[in-house]
Amino acid sequence: MSEASASTINECRPSLARGLWALTYRELKKWLKDPVMLTMFVLQPLIWMGLLGKSMNIGGLFSANNINLPQQIPILGNAILSPPGLPGAVLNGTVLSQMFADMGSNIMKNTFGVTDYFSFMAVGMVSMIVMTTTMFSGMSIVWDRRLGFLDKVISTPVSRAAIIFAKIFNATFRAMFQATVILALAYLLGLQLSSTFTILNILGVYTAIFLLGVGLSAVFLAFSIRSTRMERPMQFVSLITMPLMFASNTFFPTRLMPDWMQAIASVNPLTYLTDAIRQLTILPLEASKLILDFTYLGVFATFLSILGVVMAWRYLTR
Repeated sequence: MSEASASTINECRPSLARGLWALTYRELKKWLKDPVMLTMFVLQPLIWMGLLGKSMNIGGLFSANNINLPQQIPILGNAILSPPGLPGAVLNGTVLSQMFADMGSNIMKNTFGVTDYFSFMAVGMVSMIVMTTTMFSGMSIVWDRRLGFLDKVISTPVSRAAIIFAKIFNATFRAMFQATVILALAYLLGLQLSSTFTILNILGVYTAIFLLGVGLSAVFLAFSIRSTRMERPMQFVSLITMPLMFASNTFFPTRLMPDWMQAIASVNPLTYLTDAIRQLTILPLEASKLILDFTYLGVFATFLSILGVVMAWRYLTR
């Protein structure tokens, strides 16, 4: 075979990397050139952090101002006495209120791992944003099919794996961008970093987000790959997002949940992403738990990526 013939064949059969880059670039360019969508991606975490994040001040329940007790509380036996002249043994209510307030910090620390619920919730919100961003990958492929773009791509020599992974990487990179915005805003609003936090931990955060983003995008794409109606992926998203979010440690510790819900949370990928990010940002680092989190996320992303490619070869047709 001549060199000219070999070159012609290579041009007709572009490499997986070239096709993946071209389609991913097209997806990201389409997103970045939409100023309304880009603005919403920045405003959404700002609203969540500024309003919901600060309004859920669970630590305020234990503040001294919120614990209103009588000035003197009669008790039996030894007690802290009120000012001299009052009959009987009484306990000073102001001292007792402060005692309960100090106890509240310990309760918050033992329950959430931090004394500030905002820090706990802000990290959980990263997992929520990753989930809500990746779920649009399924809707994107349905939209491309309806517009006819998907048929045009399938008719070219581009690998079907490149078509799937372009959607996956687009959703994952968008999720990483939003996670960056959330963590930056959370830090400005009072996120309390742990003593073990370093700049290198940020690489671990991005790695964990990337793994979950790949896995969840593959799930939504696999479910929507044959659909021609937008309602189908939307119904699937509405069914799965709430269980994923609330049957995890996104906003509340799983060890305080009912036993049956703890069993669900133990296989929920959001649980492992949230725990990994908390380990890397606001909690003291525990190497064994972090290794478990990344192992689970890695297996999750690998298995579902393979599933997505297999379904693409089988069902991605014109």
